[in-house]
Amino acid sequence: MPGWLDHGVIGNGRVLALVAPSSAIEWLCLPRFDSPSVFGRLLDEAKGGALVIRPPEGELEGRSCYVRGTNVLCTEFAHGEHRFRVIDFAPRVPRGLGVYTPLELVRIIEPIAGAPRLVIDYDPRPDFGRAAVHLSEGASALELHAAGIELSLFSDLPISFIANRQPFVLRRPIFLLLSAGSRREAPRASEVHQLYEDTVAGWRAWARSCALPSFAPAAVLRSALCLKLHAYADTGAIVAAATTSIPEAMGTERTWDYRYCWLRDAAFVVEAFRRISHLAEGEQFVAFLRDVAEAGPLQPVYGVGGERDLEEVMLPHLAGFHGNGHVRTGNAASSQRQHDLNGELVLCLETVLSDPRISPEDATTYLPLVERLVEQAIELAPLPDTGIWEFRTLLRHHTFSRAMCWAGIERGARLARHLGKPELAERWRAIANREREIVLERGYHPRAGLFAQVLDGELPDASGLLLPTLGVVDARDPRFLSTLEAYERLLVRHGFLLRYANRDDFGETTSAFTLCSFWWAEALALSGQLERAREVFEHVAAHANPLGLFSEDIDPATGRLLGNFPQAYTHVGLIHAAITIGEHLDARDGHVRAWSTVPW
Repeated sequence: MPGWLDHGVIGNGRVLALVAPSSAIEWLCLPRFDSPSVFGRLLDEAKGGALVIRPPEGELEGRSCYVRGTNVLCTEFAHGEHRFRVIDFAPRVPRGLGVYTPLELVRIIEPIAGAPRLVIDYDPRPDFGRAAVHLSEGASALELHAAGIELSLFSDLPISFIANRQPFVLRRPIFLLLSAGSRREAPRASEVHQLYEDTVAGWRAWARSCALPSFAPAAVLRSALCLKLHAYADTGAIVAAATTSIPEAMGTERTWDYRYCWLRDAAFVVEAFRRISHLAEGEQFVAFLRDVAEAGPLQPVYGVGGERDLEEVMLPHLAGFHGNGHVRTGNAASSQRQHDLNGELVLCLETVLSDPRISPEDATTYLPLVERLVEQAIELAPLPDTGIWEFRTLLRHHTFSRAMCWAGIERGARLARHLGKPELAERWRAIANREREIVLERGYHPRAGLFAQVLDGELPDASGLLLPTLGVVDARDPRFLSTLEAYERLLVRHGFLLRYANRDDFGETTSAFTLCSFWWAEALALSGQLERAREVFEHVAAHANPLGLFSEDIDPATGRLLGNFPQAYTHVGLIHAAITIGEHLDARDGHVRAWSTVPW
């Protein structure tokens, strides 16, 4: 069904919300990204709650766009001869060397033509719709105290109009400001306007500091801005997605809570930020990584505050996304054995600590963590695990996990030399050489002509597309070229790549994991097949929602977005693929000199 996930996402590093084309804020969790929802209509039309600006007759479908170079959303509506717009943002105001990010959302409603008659439909449902709701009219705000959260809705419209859903004629701009305990007094309209101006200016300053490729620069910038919203400002944790329980495929129980920090995903995000010339997010994440590492054994996923216990709990009172059911919070992956993790974390540390902008003194303080991760990778490499795709009961010797252990050991050797530990570097290098040979000899299946999901296996797995990126094998090696051919034959459906085709804990998988299609495009570029790479990239990129945002999955048969949204991992894949394709096109076409013409 087109339009299922046509939402825009707004935020500031402490707030993360989804706004539907109807103006409804359908998803907002407070006071943290992984807190229970306050607005959850995305998962239950009747019980979830939302904040909607609409005519008395019912909701309208508007046309949304982002204010250029920002995460400020603007939606225009037409109702007969009347037109108006709604501007949505979370204040993000640069102050000195920092940024002011209150727990607030702002909505500015402006008339464009005619005299629109509107209603403010404010329906908060804290604690995933389980809390009793009683709104009280204060002197300057509509107040809610429930489930341990305080919400104040301020406006320059009379508060009684909002409390009673009383229609009014929009003759001048008005504002709504939703605050989670961050202010007590109503702001003036001039203050709200200044918040808007400063937030736009702040986002544009951040966007201007992004190094964009010659290929698909606008898509890369939107992906970068989206990724920035996933970085939790208070701790440096980077969440996988804003939502929980949007299914990978409708009519299934493949619903997960992605509002947490997967260390693997976050490490990939850090590398994407580095490639567009942003280092601060990586610094903040490695600080988070050191904090959770010092708190105990590493696990795949954490709460945004470093919480370790993420017990899965089902919420049967909610109907689920378009009635799919199976709504859950928490994630059992927190207790899984995923042996690729150490490799990705060492890669992330190398990305940040070897950067010349990081002082050697700061980098050296991370040496104990590097040693711990590398030694653990050596220990875990020969052991079975649940793999990158988090099979819940299928412990196997996954090729990608073994390759990532190798990458952790090999990059650890580089870091050890960089940090003045040459003897440690030599020992790790020798072990890494042996590990790489195991991956090449046992990971590749000659008869099937592909790098397989598991050692000594023959089933395809899209994670094998990353082997050239890691340095395990050259992308023009006959073994990898045959892998590309085999994967296209075995895993591609309607131009989209599945993660794998074999049955898993829940049966057969039918949706394409969108990230994998971007991996495919990047691998094609690395192998020299540039026009095919461009073709695959453009086919997948064309299935972004109208605002350029991606969820986790695409239904190959219909092209619909499915899975949690927006998905950081997917936007990471887009950034990497676009940069790699752009670099190779520039080299091929001679656009590698200063002042050379670049086809923007």
